[in-house]
This record gives sequence, C-alpha cells and structure tokens, in this order.
Amino acid sequence: MLKAFDEFLKHPSEWLRGAGPVSDIVMSSRIRLARNLEKFPFATRATAASQVEVFKVVKDGLMHSVTLKQPLILEIRELDEVDRQFLVERHLVSREHIVHADHKAVAIGQGEVISVMINEEDHLRIQVMQSGMNLRDAWSIIDALDDELSEALPYAYSTDWGYLTCCPTNTGTGMRASVMVHLPSLVLTKQINKVLHTITKLGLTARGLYGEGTEASGNFFQISNQVSLGRSEEELIENIERILKEVIHQEQAGRESLLSNSRTQLEDRVWRAFGILKHAKTMSSNEALDLLSAVRLGVDLGLMAPNGGSPSSGNGMDRTKVNELFLFSQPAHLQKLEGKALTAKERDTKRAQLIRSKLGGQG
Repeated sequence: MLKAFDEFLKHPSEWLRGAGPVSDIVMSSRIRLARNLEKFPFATRATAASQVEVFKVVKDGLMHSVTLKQPLILEIRELDEVDRQFLVERHLVSREHIVHADHKAVAIGQGEVISVMINEEDHLRIQVMQSGMNLRDAWSIIDALDDELSEALPYAYSTDWGYLTCCPTNTGTGMRASVMVHLPSLVLTKQINKVLHTITKLGLTARGLYGEGTEASGNFFQISNQVSLGRSEEELIENIERILKEVIHQEQAGRESLLSNSRTQLEDRVWRAFGILKHAKTMSSNEALDLLSAVRLGVDLGLMAPNGGSPSSGNGMDRTKVNELFLFSQPAHLQKLEGKALTAKERDTKRAQLIRSKLGGQG
C-alpha cells in the first residue's frame, strides 16, 4: 500500500494535467454515476453484514472489468487520516466517503482516470475524470465501464424511474456531470455572483474545490447538474456544455477587459503573488491557493514566461508547475512528502519551503 501512495506522489492527478480543450479556464471534467445493487438495502437501511456482502460482490465485479484493468483497491478503514485526506485531495473519493470508514473502499484505475467508491451514499459511485473541457471523453469511458459492470452486477433499476438511488435527486440516469473551472477575472470584476445566480436558475449548481459542502477557494468552482431525473445522459451533457460555453465567454471577456483597462494593476497583482510565493517562510493552504490562482492567471494571459521572469526574459512559470503546486501544497500531500504527520504550523512552514524550492526562491 505504501508503494501505491509513493507512485501517486510522483505525478499530479489527471484532473490537474493542464491539457485538453480550454484548459486555461476548465481545469477538469468529471462524470459520476450513482448505482445500487438490487436485493441489498440502500445506505439508510444498510447493516454491517449487508455492506460486507455488497463490498464482496462489487469487488468481484470490478476485478473482471476490462475497462478498469485490475484496479488498486483500498479499504478506507485500513488507511490513516492523512492517507484518507490524500485521496480526497486527489479527487479520488468524496469527503463523505472517508467518514465512518467500515466496509468502505475505493477502486482506482491506471492513471487515476477512473475511481469507484464502494458503500458511499450509494453502493457504487463510479467516476471518470479528464483534464480540460472533456465531458464527452469522460462519458465515453464511463459508459463502457458501466455497461461492463451491469453485466456482472445486478443494478437496482425501475422502468418508470430509471436507476434507483439513495438521494432522489440522483434518480433517473444517476449521473452527475461536473466541470472544475478557474474564474479569477469574474471574481476580480465582481461578476461572479451574477454568473452563479444565472446558472442556478438554469438548473446547474456551483460548489467549492472539493464539491458539496465546500466553499470556493482559489477562484475555483465546480459546476454540475442539480438533478438527473427526466433527462437522458446526452441531454444533461449538452445542457452543461451549453451553459458552460457562456461562462467561459464571460471569463474570457473579463480577462480581456482586465488586460485592456487595468493591465498595470493586473501585472502588479500577479507579480506580487509570485514574489510572496517565492520568498515567504510560512503560508496557509488558503493563502497558497489564492496566490497560485493569481500566478496561474498571469501564466494563462502571457504575463509570465517559463522559469519565472518577465515574458521577455524567457525565465518564468508555466501551467504545469502551477498545477503541481496547487496539489502538492495541500495538507495531506505535504505530510506524505515529509513522511510523517505535521501540525498546522509545521504544514504552513513546509508548504512555504516546498513552494520556494519549486520557484527557485531563497532557503
């Protein structure tokens, strides 16, 4: 198991690869399917015995999947708190999944593209993540996997209601399509609340970096459909793509406005953020996210060049480095890199040290 986590630490997650369409604004795309097994009680009425049986049945079905290709299966109760949070930070499990860990597990496919939570709110929470605006590719992968699993696992399904889920909002397709977007210009121009209000009226919802129950930080927002009943998977994807296209347009317009009307102030914000990151001796997680968000905006607008200097010097940042710092400066990643648990104060010091070392700062 330790070897598995060591492998994770060698690279950022799929969702932070920095590739794919519109990846300067759309960090990642995710399709998640909620599925339950017939003849087994759902989570609200499940017993320890039934959860054990669900785990056995699902594990056997997953191991025969061609799409998943011999996944790494981790039982949550066998992981310490740091390892559990590490999986949350990599978006491989939900925050809810690591609570009350008995009889819960996650199956992780190669490259962290596919993960399957077992005994979460539903018996299975299947998800596929892709970098950039790639809902279609994510759907293609998860659709094939779902077809395979349906051959091996008896899903709870109604001809009237579709796939039966623990939460009524997931009934129907059981699908949640979501995109992680970076919207700094809408925040800076104070348009973000208007945009979020509009998408809510259109049937979508916006959450923070780690989904339901989290607030937006670092100008990141997860935008997803609210309900799945009454619409096909294709319709749900088309709807979020249509609305997201307008959100992207608004963010791009905001960035162009900042460049045209407030370029000096924007450059000052970007380079001040870079200076703090490069030289600070202590830094909280939220501060790091906010500063890295500013630097990422500078990179995406061409205000910083590879390796750290001005655009003309050819000596600046790139998106890959910023994305890696987003992830590896998170609390559990810092502790995994250090090889031991750290206090909050120690994490703040280690975080600043890590960022300085990556940016070529002092000490």
